[in-house]
Amino acid sequence: MKKQFKSIFFLLIVMSILLTACGGAKSETIRIASDTTWPPFEYIDETTKEPVGFDIDLITMIAEKEGLDIEIIPTEWDALLAGISQCQYDAAISAITITEDRKETMLFTEPYIEAGQVLTIVAGDDRISSIADLDGMTVGAQIGTTGAIEVEGMAGATLKTYDSVDLAYLDLTNGQIDVVVADYPTAFDFVAQSNGELALTGEVFTDENYGIAVCNENADLLTKLNAGLKAVQDEGGIAPLEAKWLAGE
Repeated sequence: MKKQFKSIFFLLIVMSILLTACGGAKSETIRIASDTTWPPFEYIDETTKEPVGFDIDLITMIAEKEGLDIEIIPTEWDALLAGISQCQYDAAISAITITEDRKETMLFTEPYIEAGQVLTIVAGDDRISSIADLDGMTVGAQIGTTGAIEVEGMAGATLKTYDSVDLAYLDLTNGQIDVVVADYPTAFDFVAQSNGELALTGEVFTDENYGIAVCNENADLLTKLNAGLKAVQDEGGIAPLEAKWLAGE
């Protein structure tokens, strides 16, 4: 009888533990880094003080499709790239161009939008109409971006890097540099907000695609993000985001 009682008692304990574990389980929060100085893809709303933008809406939609609990963590660009390569974050969405070099230290989802580099000048400056005119010019770009990498390879151009792209545009407006190189959608946004002080010039001169970066130790998360992204794309969810955040570009 004692033996039977012990068996039943043990069984009840095991069942209690299992029920508690199932009932109390919480979904793990996915930590998403984002450099929130890169409108219209991600920036801090002045009223709510919360991250907003194309990328923020997109990752939220993906998370909803996959039932993921996410936290957006505003992070400086250099720290973002270093952090995701060292798996300090689970993923990062921040207008990140997919490159072969970056693939060595991080995983990428399928592309979700095309982008490329373009030149921004002070309106009326007729010295620069293409990258062929950058010889002898001081060119601003955000440090560590594909724009900065492109300028580094241009003979005769002097690269000046900035921690955030808005500082480059401020220097351009104040006459401290000759031109800014940045992703086309972001450049367009700064020009649109400049009250006619700035202008785009020349053609988009690189072919780039954005992807969501993922810690290279988390292939399962990559699979989920790709599935969620495909679901959003298949349902036509990208077009409304383009209309909302990239209208007129």
